[in-house]
Amino acid sequence: MPSRRRTFVFVPLFILLCSVLGGLFGPEGVSLAAAAGPEDDIKGSLKSFTKVYDLIEENFADKVAADKAIYKGAIPGMLRTLDPHSNFFDPRDFQLLKEDQKGHYYGVGMTVANRNGKTIVVSPFGGSPAYKAGIRPADTIVEVNDKKTDGLSTSEVADLLKGPRGTHVQIVISREGVDHSITFDVVRDEINRASVMEPFWIRPGIAYTQITQFGETTSRELEDGLKKLGEGNIKGLILDLRANPGGLLNEGVDVAGHFLKKNDVVVSQRGRGSAEKPYYARRGNGGRDYPIVVVVNRYSASAAEIVAGALQDHDRGWILGENTFGKGLVQTVYPLSENTGLALTTYHYYTPSGRLIQRDYSHISFLDYYYHRNQDQKNPLDVKMTDAGRTVYGGGGITPDEKYTAPKLNKFQTEALRKDVFFRFTGKYFGSKEKASLPKGWTVDEGTLNEMHDFMLKNNVEFTEAEFTENRDWLKTTMKHEMYITAFSKEEADRAAVEDDPEITKAIDALPKAKGLLESAKKMMVQRLNR
Repeated sequence: MPSRRRTFVFVPLFILLCSVLGGLFGPEGVSLAAAAGPEDDIKGSLKSFTKVYDLIEENFADKVAADKAIYKGAIPGMLRTLDPHSNFFDPRDFQLLKEDQKGHYYGVGMTVANRNGKTIVVSPFGGSPAYKAGIRPADTIVEVNDKKTDGLSTSEVADLLKGPRGTHVQIVISREGVDHSITFDVVRDEINRASVMEPFWIRPGIAYTQITQFGETTSRELEDGLKKLGEGNIKGLILDLRANPGGLLNEGVDVAGHFLKKNDVVVSQRGRGSAEKPYYARRGNGGRDYPIVVVVNRYSASAAEIVAGALQDHDRGWILGENTFGKGLVQTVYPLSENTGLALTTYHYYTPSGRLIQRDYSHISFLDYYYHRNQDQKNPLDVKMTDAGRTVYGGGGITPDEKYTAPKLNKFQTEALRKDVFFRFTGKYFGSKEKASLPKGWTVDEGTLNEMHDFMLKNNVEFTEAEFTENRDWLKTTMKHEMYITAFSKEEADRAAVEDDPEITKAIDALPKAKGLLESAKKMMVQRLNR
């Protein structure tokens, strides 16, 4: 579960990821078909475009960068008239797309971000070269291989950190509490970005796992993780798909297929002039029918919705949370020249019951669509039934069987997160310590909480003593997660956050409902066989 301080940048990131990852085929080496329409109309339109571009290039007040005008302007503008998910990738974005799909790259293994014009380490990945070297969250990257980072964008610094496996990169950082710069000589390695949180026992017999996106290795990661945990001993599973923007359709099919009966329909697709193509559970669950609660929110999209929709339509999982995003469009990725790529919507997908979950985007702005302001949207004409006869609707994502909306942040919490106090406090707390560590199982004590109180006052966070007292539990939980990132790892911190998450507690409490759903579906099947 991501830290709440990151929610302030999450929506723009989700817009990017949903455009990049949602329900993709590819990249595939395919040829583009010719555009439809009268040939004279196409030639006339191209001549008009060329004339407009020539006029801009010759007369605009500043020099025109061709790649910016075409890659960032003309082509995305054209695609925007089609649908919100068709997308063009310039060379760098296309490379990042391929890295995201493959789940690995070569570098030092850490997330960086811009803070007040400086490149700050957000967190090293557990076990990565950066983590092993001792680089910490809140470190400021000053130089990379003798190149100063002042004036460089975050992506430019990230590119400097990447390189062939086994090569050295010298990273100079400044750290609060240390009066001199620190130089690290880091050997680049393959960085594997797991898309599945390693399953663990959140309660006796109850397993938890989270899928963050659907890349090339997702279904294998899930299979391996459940096998390692001991899937035969699972009495109930919490499958967390919150904020999952989607990814490769085939991986979503294989993940859903792991929990369904062999040959159950997972999803079907239909495109212009093409016959319906269903996707089936290839191997099935092998008779393992433990109850499942699937946790979703408004940012669960595309392949995540394929999984949630398949489990709901087959009455295999109890869905808890908010209405999902509502992306029922599939993009095919076409590699183009100059190392660019095009993700073009080529199909609609339908859940096993036959519902199209795509939200209407024809009469709202691009941002309103992505912010998903209408949580009650559905198509009353698209009414379908699950295997057990429950009513489900299309046109508005996957509607959960049980609603849960995370409590809204109050004024005090919003102010604390807006001023990034947890990240900054953690950097200061560990900055002067030679070793950034905490005892296993550590929780925030009164002394540390008082330090946070004084830190907030010194950093002009406006609050009353009553507000501080009212938010003590929230402060302790949020501080614990942030400080665990530095003291242990991002992965350990996320696991601790899950154990403290009230929505996951709610999901555990809902497992009897998931079990009841399974039993009802079995009874319905027996009744149908006996007719």
